[in-house]
Amino acid sequence: MFAFFLIKFFVFIFGLCIGSFLNCVIYRLSLDDSSLWKNLGGLQNRSYCPHCKHPLMWLDLIPVFSFLFLKSKCRYCAQKISIQYPIIEILTGLIFLLIFIFNPPAGGSIINQFIIYQFINLFFLFYIASVLIVIFVYDLKYYLIPDKILFPAIAVAFAYRLFHFPSIINYLGAVLIAFTFFGVIYLISRGRWMGFGDVKLAVLLGLLLGFPVILAGLFLSFFFGAIIGLGLILFGKKGLKSQVPFAPFLIIGTFVALFWGEKIINWYTHFLIF
Repeated sequence: MFAFFLIKFFVFIFGLCIGSFLNCVIYRLSLDDSSLWKNLGGLQNRSYCPHCKHPLMWLDLIPVFSFLFLKSKCRYCAQKISIQYPIIEILTGLIFLLIFIFNPPAGGSIINQFIIYQFINLFFLFYIASVLIVIFVYDLKYYLIPDKILFPAIAVAFAYRLFHFPSIINYLGAVLIAFTFFGVIYLISRGRWMGFGDVKLAVLLGLLLGFPVILAGLFLSFFFGAIIGLGLILFGKKGLKSQVPFAPFLIIGTFVALFWGEKIINWYTHFLIF
């Protein structure tokens, strides 16, 4: 029991570290004068302050702790550090922890049961979750879903599902449903209600969730979008004709469906029957 708790603790810490890296990816993606990987390798592969460009020391890069220790200010230029950094680190840690909890060893000794397949599945989910977090923040900030992040994730997800050939039809069916649904909305509205980036994102979500969980993901996405959108209008943050990025709602719905989608579907079908 203690060993399993310890592993969960290290998974959370691992998620915090990955979240710190994702913050770097999000920032470097916004630099459109070069490729992502070249940007990630800028300033001799070292992270730096976006304001004064001073390279950061290891003490400046400890997830969450550095933000608190430095009182949310750069040690070199005293410019304020965005609250985005610790939020994304904590969020990534929590999502990684949930992924681990919902995909635990199959029983018996933890070490003995953590076979190669389970490692591959776990890190596949970690990778796709990381991509979705980057897309969530980037679309929220810039109203854009970066293809250089999305397309490799689609390729990896397709290859992974193809590796499990008997279930590939399930996931391709989910892709067809999601892509067609959003594609029709995009065509009917001529891009006013939904961008084509959301249509492409639907392919990745279908490969992640499969059928019928994709249905729960789509329903939850529109549910959260309607609730949050209505709240923004009521509080005067947005108007009826204001542009609101939809990918964040898609991703929230996807994460909820990934962890609790089957239970939601079972509850709904049981509710219909009775």
